[in-house]
Amino acid sequence: MKISYNWLKQFIHIDWESQKTAQLLTDLGLEVEGVEKFESVKGGLKGVIVGHVLSCEKHTNADKLNVTLVDIGTGTPVQIVCGAPNVAKGQKVPVATIGTTLYTAEGEAWTIKKGKIRGEESHGMICAEDELGLGTSHAGIMVLNNDLKVGTPCSDIFEIEEDEVFEIGLTPNRADAMSHFGVARDLKAGLKQKEISKELITPSTSHFNINDRSLKIDVDVKEGSLAPRYCGVTLSNLIVQPSPTWLKNRLKAIGITPKNNIVDATNYVLHELGQPLHAFDAAKIKGNKIIVQTLAKGTKFMTLDGIERTLHEDDLMICDIEKPLCLAGVFGGLGSGVTDETTSIFLESAYFNPISIRKSAKRHGLNTDASFRFERGIDIENVEYSLRRAALLIKEIAGGNITSDVVDLYPQKKKNFEVFLAFEKINKLIGQEIPQDTIKSILASLDIKVKNVTETGMGLEVPSYRVDVQRQVDVIEEILRVYGYNNVAFSEKLNASVATTTPTEDHTIQKTIGNLLASKGYYEILTNSLTNPEYDKLLQNGDNEYQSVTVLNPLSGDLSVLRRASLFSTLETASYNINRKRANLKLFEFGKTYKSKGDKRIEDKYLSIVLSGNSAPDSWTNKGTSTNFFKLKSIVTTILARLGLEDLKSEPVVSSIFSEGLSFCFQKNTLVSFGVVKKSILKTFDIKQDVLYADFNWDTILKQLKNSPILFKEISKYPEVKRDFALLLDQKSTYKEIYDIAYSTERKFLKDLTLFDVYEGQNLPEGKKSYAVSFTLQDDNSTLTEKQIDKIMSKLQAAYERDLNAVLR
Repeated sequence: MKISYNWLKQFIHIDWESQKTAQLLTDLGLEVEGVEKFESVKGGLKGVIVGHVLSCEKHTNADKLNVTLVDIGTGTPVQIVCGAPNVAKGQKVPVATIGTTLYTAEGEAWTIKKGKIRGEESHGMICAEDELGLGTSHAGIMVLNNDLKVGTPCSDIFEIEEDEVFEIGLTPNRADAMSHFGVARDLKAGLKQKEISKELITPSTSHFNINDRSLKIDVDVKEGSLAPRYCGVTLSNLIVQPSPTWLKNRLKAIGITPKNNIVDATNYVLHELGQPLHAFDAAKIKGNKIIVQTLAKGTKFMTLDGIERTLHEDDLMICDIEKPLCLAGVFGGLGSGVTDETTSIFLESAYFNPISIRKSAKRHGLNTDASFRFERGIDIENVEYSLRRAALLIKEIAGGNITSDVVDLYPQKKKNFEVFLAFEKINKLIGQEIPQDTIKSILASLDIKVKNVTETGMGLEVPSYRVDVQRQVDVIEEILRVYGYNNVAFSEKLNASVATTTPTEDHTIQKTIGNLLASKGYYEILTNSLTNPEYDKLLQNGDNEYQSVTVLNPLSGDLSVLRRASLFSTLETASYNINRKRANLKLFEFGKTYKSKGDKRIEDKYLSIVLSGNSAPDSWTNKGTSTNFFKLKSIVTTILARLGLEDLKSEPVVSSIFSEGLSFCFQKNTLVSFGVVKKSILKTFDIKQDVLYADFNWDTILKQLKNSPILFKEISKYPEVKRDFALLLDQKSTYKEIYDIAYSTERKFLKDLTLFDVYEGQNLPEGKKSYAVSFTLQDDNSTLTEKQIDKIMSKLQAAYERDLNAVLR
């Protein structure tokens, strides 16, 4: 939110430098994120002075140029080449001297330099109004009043305003501070705490008078709950024209482009007092009647931006007897606004239900200055005052008369909120005792009335404009921010609480696995839960009994559903990186997937892993090798082992997303599925390299961990023994068979089993292959003897010969 310092000073007279005021506002909770300088004419016409044209002759080498001799008050006239058709001897003109910086309409700077134009020297420039930023005309140079003294700075002649603008990072709850008056109100309270008393100056409406009653517009509010207060008045015989310079400067300073005096006046009061207003062309209101109502679902309405919108049955509309004129509190209609031909208006000021306005604005994707304030809550008691203020301002700058009584439909007056404030609660929350007199002074500066005082606390009445102060703690927050957070003393006592957690809590396990993956070079990512509904077509895995969860008011069609699978958001990330020359990827993400079945909504937590490109970069010692299925399987088994999940069953995965893959299961629950993503899916994301993906069902894993006891055993102090077999096997035999036979044959002394070589090819019988297997043997109670070792190896050999028809090579 932008606040003009000059404008702020109209409400509270203060001569502090802007940085000091910014610091006080920040201490009060209105954080000033920056202070920018504003000039109504960029550059402030520095270096531009009044010159007197002493002579004007045609350029000898250019028909459209003139060579002038100009007195600029330095004692020595300068020669300036000028191409303007209206330059003539005897004129007083604005001259940009050598070194002056001027600005284009786009804000680009350029500097006047000494130069030659077609052979003639030029020592400056005689300027047109658009070159100085004083207008848009470029038909010729500006001709000034002949009474002006030569050498007078042009900044002394024209109305140039310099200002400083605060950029305030306003929190959503501070609806009361969304105006210059609201900020001034806070500033007054802060100054009072520093023992500086300042009066708050508000625009007077005492001279508001009805000139005649020639234009009456009736108002009928059919939806009283959506429009608890509605005011209006008519003005006639207006002249729509550009606003006066002072008003344009105020709006430009806070980033608003002036339009015309009527619209500018409503914008001015909006940012002055925080009350949105709307001006209707009275001639376009059929039947001289305003009806505040909702319309049938599907009704079409053309807004000011030229877009036809389809209305919802809950959208509050401002209508005449024939048609809708305005989407209440959000956006005006194309056919009812003020134009250059407008001579009379109906000026609206209202309080609309914040929830209704918020929903309408979201439904139609509109965010206006009016809706921004209405949906946060404005001051219902300020509605009529703002209307009178705006009517007087319009009358001042557009002429005309006030031609009707003020309509004020306010059937149920809103009572100010009352709250009891306990002294003990103040001291407990703030951490130190604040004198009661100081508390009462702060409350008074915030317009919070003390209705009664007891030994334990005070009964308070909160003003209507503080819609965010509804509880005792809200009042204490107000006291503290004005008292000053920096004035609360630091305690010399340090308190700490120790949280009791179990080893199997989600965040503990997640942190453990996250650290494990990070230590192995994986990067954690966080992707958007909103995704493209077209991705659901890629899921053809028999999960059709579930549907996607659809967003009611999506930001776009590409973000209109919640993701059913983590794969697609991670592939978007992979594609983004690959397209930017980051092809070697090791990524992981903890997140949630969403689906629905009838009225039931289901959330599942997952851990996903993505591998792509080379597992290690090229170097002089090692040529980069591509990531493959077994690299992924290795990290999957590492994670499961770190979680203490063993004796898992592996099964091939039949899936619409994997061309080949495996899953690890415990009992009937799948803990993880992983494999190589299908080329057809990668093509959707414009990925041309292999991508390997693992999807852990995190909820199932956590459930299993809670049911699994933590086991540990002492490390054996006796040595290990290794023995190897080279087995000649049938082609159809698998390593898993070798593994299972080994552990079923020798359970006591076999500690580990490793496949370290596979050979297929020449010198082997047809249909055969060779596996080289290493066995690690150990006795926890004594050292194994050669006799024991030979006996174990004989048992293993016999088992392989019997079950696999294996032959030792």
